[in-house]
Amino acid sequence: MSAILKPLKQPILQPVNLHTIRTALIEHAITLLSQQLWCWGRDISRPEGNWLVEIGFERIESPLERKKCSSMYSLKIKDNQCIILRGFGVFYGNNDHGGIFLPRYKFLPRYSEHSNLKFLPWEEKDLPKMEPPSESQQTSCETLTIDLINWIINYEENIVKQLGIEYRQSTLAEWDNRIREIIPAEKMTQEWRLLGIAISEEIGALNR
Repeated sequence: MSAILKPLKQPILQPVNLHTIRTALIEHAITLLSQQLWCWGRDISRPEGNWLVEIGFERIESPLERKKCSSMYSLKIKDNQCIILRGFGVFYGNNDHGGIFLPRYKFLPRYSEHSNLKFLPWEEKDLPKMEPPSESQQTSCETLTIDLINWIINYEENIVKQLGIEYRQSTLAEWDNRIREIIPAEKMTQEWRLLGIAISEEIGALNR
């Protein structure tokens, strides 16, 4: 028996609420970044060895006056790019475009024209003054954000290639508290890629 199509109660074309779309994008980005930071933490404490150190990250121990802070991980990419991982967010710098900091629970890029940090960010208060990008800085900020996302995609693809999807699945099993949203290991790179596309389609989408 053929299905009976019921008339729609609402018109097919609905007004687009850009604020709602932007909010949903940011919320999803926060979920992705927070989960990614957890994964990096588990990669550090991997029983077989610290994976970040194995792939070239420098582990920087906290000084005595900051002994309550966890170690910092820094990676130089080529000669003009660097990444610093902290539990409260990620800094990415490129000599050609400046630097951005992505806060863990906001995912609103804060921009600086400087690609290097003068002081190590043991705490968020150690970061230099970084603001949402001005209109003239939007393109640089977007480029940095997309570059960082692409690096994360490559990182996760390498994890699967070198350690296997089962490793990342076991990492996320520890992250799953039955309350927070979990992005399956098989979809992490896809979700990062889709986020990058969404950001690149409209410059400044995250900062409006």
